[in-house]
Amino acid sequence: MGNRGCLHNKEQEVRRHYARKEWLFCVLHRRDSEGKDKRRTIMDSGKYTELFFLDEATALAAGHRPCGYCMQHRLDEFCRRWADGNPDQVEGKPKATAKAIDLQLHEERWDADSRTKRLYSHWLSDVPNGCMILLNADETQPYLVAEHCLLTWSFEGYENWIEKPKRKKVVVLNPPSIMETLRAGFHPNIHSSLLNCV
Repeated sequence: MGNRGCLHNKEQEVRRHYARKEWLFCVLHRRDSEGKDKRRTIMDSGKYTELFFLDEATALAAGHRPCGYCMQHRLDEFCRRWADGNPDQVEGKPKATAKAIDLQLHEERWDADSRTKRLYSHWLSDVPNGCMILLNADETQPYLVAEHCLLTWSFEGYENWIEKPKRKKVVVLNPPSIMETLRAGFHPNIHSSLLNCV
């Protein structure tokens, strides 16, 4: 589940793309102190707008980071791998802060002038596993980069795989600093449909 703040009005109409610089992904199910499932009213008035992602790889491609409240261990690992992959942003520290990550991601994921998501061009051979790509700028079909293939993404899950094209420039959906975090060893959780593709 994702969180960019309250994006909807009283009529539950989404009115903006984000309400804050902290774009998070969280666990879908949480329990209270008594072990009971915590339930939320979707698009409750004045509360944050619930966003839903297929998996962590999808959330990372959208420019979200792990939540520090419900995913502290994932955030800690992410901050350490961020520092490994983006050493110029941490001034020699072994771990980035969530605040520094949020500020950097805010610059990388959204073009305020055109009000669109920023996209990045890279050689496919330079794109690490766990990233999401488009094969061409005029296409809309995303693929997850895996070790030896590309997995076709859909809202229901990964549907099949294709061979990686050789010497191909692709459009990377992940912000650059997240791409480097993945290259440094952060392994996103992938939807179980992956197992049906290999």
